[in-house]
Amino acid sequence: MLKKGYKIYSILTGTCPRCHKESMYESKNPYRPNHLFKMYERCSSCGLKYKMEPSFFYGSMYVSYGVGIAFAVAAFVISNLFMGASLIKSFLAIVATLVVFMPVIIRLSRNIWINVFVRYDAGAAKGDLDSISS
Repeated sequence: MLKKGYKIYSILTGTCPRCHKESMYESKNPYRPNHLFKMYERCSSCGLKYKMEPSFFYGSMYVSYGVGIAFAVAAFVISNLFMGASLIKSFLAIVATLVVFMPVIIRLSRNIWINVFVRYDAGAAKGDLDSISS
């Protein structure tokens, strides 16, 4: 299921949505606070410009809301239904989950947002340009 060529691959790994060859982020670790938002300007393999226009990733805030809700529902189901916690403890589990996973949610939202607009192209990498012209 997690193979190159599928959007889910690019979303979960943070790789270029066009060629799936390299990471879009300077640091793969989202828990480095100074490097959370630092992205390369372009993909070194296919040349895709990640920030297609100023404020491009503002739209990922809408996606972030949905991803955050999914994490919150998962935390509630695990804490309340599986572990039998009270509503107060479940609420605290939701808050703790959202705080702990905030960097992951931000990165996932950016990955989803850019994958909405960019399609995978197997021949997009610079090394594969000869196969396109043939």
